[in-house]
Amino acid sequence: MPVPHLSCPWLGPWHPGCLSDASSDSGGRRPVPSGWYYVDVTSDPSKAARRRVAAIDCGTNAIRLLVADTVPGGRTGYGPIELVDVHREERIIRLGEGVDATGRLTTGALDRAWHALADYVAVIRATGADGVRMVATSATRDAENRDQFVEMVHATLGQYPEVISGAQEAELTFAGAVAELSPGAGPFLLVDVGGGSTELVVGAGPGELTGAVSLDIGSVRITERLLRSDPPTSGEWAAAQAWVDAELADGWRRLAPGPVKTVLAVSGTAVTVAAAVLARRLDTRTPHHLAEVEVDEIDAVTRFLARANRAHRASSPWLHPGRVDVIGGGALILDRFARLVAERTGLGKLTVSEHDILDGLAYSLL
Repeated sequence: MPVPHLSCPWLGPWHPGCLSDASSDSGGRRPVPSGWYYVDVTSDPSKAARRRVAAIDCGTNAIRLLVADTVPGGRTGYGPIELVDVHREERIIRLGEGVDATGRLTTGALDRAWHALADYVAVIRATGADGVRMVATSATRDAENRDQFVEMVHATLGQYPEVISGAQEAELTFAGAVAELSPGAGPFLLVDVGGGSTELVVGAGPGELTGAVSLDIGSVRITERLLRSDPPTSGEWAAAQAWVDAELADGWRRLAPGPVKTVLAVSGTAVTVAAAVLARRLDTRTPHHLAEVEVDEIDAVTRFLARANRAHRASSPWLHPGRVDVIGGGALILDRFARLVAERTGLGKLTVSEHDILDGLAYSLL
């Protein structure tokens, strides 16, 4: 259980003094500062582990870290190995704040990203990961001053991030999401609702991707551009829905997915909506990972979010505080996608996965 980071209560970022003061026990475990808390990690991979790797994904709304061991066993699309989480974490930093309007990353957003990344570097060093891959997506792709972000990452992490295209983002996300799934569940159609973009991907399994498109709609982008009132007005919501429907219809036409057996939804938006659905069912046992949600259930959550003001949304125990102001836009995209899929394929449910681009990055290091 993490304990309060009392030695440096003012800290978001890690600094060397904190790490050097961290104690360790005979088992090689020690507390490592992560934001306002210490995270208990192990500095040595288990004897069965082949490698310990780390992946960082910096999107429009969040920056996330995965440290994982690759161990023998499991049935993944990458051979007789599986990823075992050592540490998985998300910080809401809103890197893409204002980028849709100005085309630039703000000083505040860059500072928030640095604070989180510095903590992540401490965790990576303490866990002894021998390979690291970091990518940046929509907000960084769109920003005129992306070089400032890239240089900040290099100074903090010791290597440059990859500013990847929407197609690369889709491929890595698909690889991470389907690796643990049975090939018999394919073909798969995947949606990844991000802060600045939404990816649609179709394929039979890892390494068997047959199509991908990236759309310039996301929870942050749609909120900043159209859903400005609290709660959104009926006119704002209608305009947002029309924009989403047009983008999804164009994406579907370009993707031409063909027969699909399983529809996957990844991202913080999808997991949040799944959590809301499970709460509405009074289901406290089903894990969010690989939870199945019906189209009508997604619609019910989306309609609630369309009517609720910020205070009402913030009181929902299933909603991360950093997503309170943008979850309505994200849920709208997911809802309209689910309806489109139901109309075109007859599939009336989505499977929500917590495995995504982070896992794809980790697998790519093997």
